[in-house]
Amino acid sequence: MGSTYGDNIRLTVFGQSHSAAIGVTVEGIPAGEAVDAEKLAAFMARRAPGRNAYSTQRREADAPEFLCGLKDGFTCGAPLTAIIRNGDQHSRDYDKLKNIPRPGHADYTAEVKYGGYQDRAGGGHFSGRLTAPICIAGGICLQLLEREGITVMARIASIGGIKDDSEFTEPVGGREFPVVSEAKGEEMKARIAEAKEALDSVGGTVECVVLGLPAGLGDPMFDGMENRIARIVFGIPAVKGLEFGLGFAVADKTGSQNNDIFTVIDGCVRTETNNCGGILGGITDGMPLVFRAAFKPTPSIAAAQRSIDLASGDPAVLEIGGRHDPCIVPRAVPVVEAAAAIAVYDALLERRKEIRK
Repeated sequence: MGSTYGDNIRLTVFGQSHSAAIGVTVEGIPAGEAVDAEKLAAFMARRAPGRNAYSTQRREADAPEFLCGLKDGFTCGAPLTAIIRNGDQHSRDYDKLKNIPRPGHADYTAEVKYGGYQDRAGGGHFSGRLTAPICIAGGICLQLLEREGITVMARIASIGGIKDDSEFTEPVGGREFPVVSEAKGEEMKARIAEAKEALDSVGGTVECVVLGLPAGLGDPMFDGMENRIARIVFGIPAVKGLEFGLGFAVADKTGSQNNDIFTVIDGCVRTETNNCGGILGGITDGMPLVFRAAFKPTPSIAAAQRSIDLASGDPAVLEIGGRHDPCIVPRAVPVVEAAAAIAVYDALLERRKEIRK
């Protein structure tokens, strides 16, 4: 499985949704870096399930237990390994999925890939539960970047076609529903409730902005900042699209409309606009790095769905029980922040190696 990411820091995610524990091992964090446990716990709580009406009612503390790599609150140079013990599994809810795959889910492809030996309970290693270990590593990277004057912040940009179209200039992660416009947030909540009442689900987008980045991070072609971010963001289950800056809207622009004009502000090269999203040729230009990730609706819905019985090949009707998010977007916001922080910190370490040569 491709469960390892990074060149200068390397993280490996392990576990399954209903295994005894899930976790992460991170290598490459320099020794002597303080880790604020309370700040990490607060960050982890933003992703944790069972906290409101628009998330799964599975209850998990999501409290990291560090097995190694930390000593007296500081990184010690050894690989850092942390686990989260699972405690609220309802594995029998997934018994009927043995032969009948959920439409829109990885049940079928996992069956083909692993020949029936995969862990089906809770989606196994394909579950969004595996984003919790990403948040452990990302939460630590957020702290390291903050000391460098770099801020990573994300928000709900849209849910079910309802857009938070207010200007995004400061973090909203401390809010119960991370949007800029509270009025739009209420509309989004109503849309989620409507989908839940209809035994359905709804998708949306998360926008992430990185402030304070120096120019010069990333490389051309295959190691550009877009590539680095895409590799880890597409590791978040349910992400189906990613765009930087204006994204697909650039296809409707002329060069004169899309080009960001250079200027000098306080002795620093900047651009008058930021259509490129802070990246040119795969390399940061000193402007805010901006990207958006599109999340599909949760495939596990309570409404009856047509599928097939893989054992017989006959048509089948699937009615899914269990506990599932009617919309995963609100809980995905800190996961996107974590993923971006890991990618940026990895690129920052790469840049420092280049400068020292």
